This record gives sequence, structure tokens and C-alpha cells, in this order.
Amino acid sequence: MSGRPVIAVVDDEESVRRALARMLSASHFEVEVFASGSEFLDAARQRRHDCVVLDYQMPGLTGREVQRRLALERNSLPIVVITAHDQQALREQCLADGAAAYLSKPLPRERLIDAIDGAIQAHTQPAGTGPAATRREPD
Repeated sequence: MSGRPVIAVVDDEESVRRALARMLSASHFEVEVFASGSEFLDAARQRRHDCVVLDYQMPGLTGREVQRRLALERNSLPIVVITAHDQQALREQCLADGAAAYLSKPLPRERLIDAIDGAIQAHTQPAGTGPAATRREPD
């Protein structure tokens, strides 16, 4: 293990997974990619991740369903939701349900890195010692 934060990338589009894995690996992250929500949930029970970058709209389990299952399993893993179909109501639901950030594709590198760093930092700080979870609104 490298000591670098481990980021799970969950997206049904192979090209998106590859691009995000390259982008995050070139930063300071170790990256694991998953093609579906169910594949990720199986792995999350076996391995610790520091944050998940989770596509909202996928066949099978949607990002929202993955977020709900993590909550039911009492897994407080920080979640950065990504979507190509930005909708205000979905953004509000995801953030209200505990997502650290909600970002629209295409994802500017700095914005994604900032969202992940903020989510990890907020998750690892003892309660009451730092800012609340990072909540990102579109520019």
C-alpha cells in the first residue's frame, strides 16, 4: 500500500473510467475503477476506500441507489457524485443525502481534485473541529 488516498471511480462508461483513473493517478491518488454500482459495493465490503467518485446515471444500480445502500450499511465513505445530466432536484437530493459534492461532466481537473480533497478532509476531521462537508454548486 502506497499511503496515498484510495479513490474508487464508479462509472459505466469505460472511456470515462480510463480518463478519470489517469487524471487521479497523475495527482496524488491511488485509483480503483468499477464498471457498476454492484461491482463497487462488493469491493467496498472488502477494501477501504477514502472517497468514491460515483456516476449518477448508470444501468443496474444508479448512483443514487449506491449512495442509499452505503448509508444503509452505515458506510460513511465520502461521495462525489458526477453526472452528464445535471438537474437541480437531483443535486439537492444527493447533497441532502450526504454527498460531499455534486459535479457535472465534463469535469475540470482542479474542480474534481478540490472536491475529493475537501471530501476526504471533512471526513477525517473530528466532529466540530473543521468545516462541514464540502458542498459544490455549479459555477
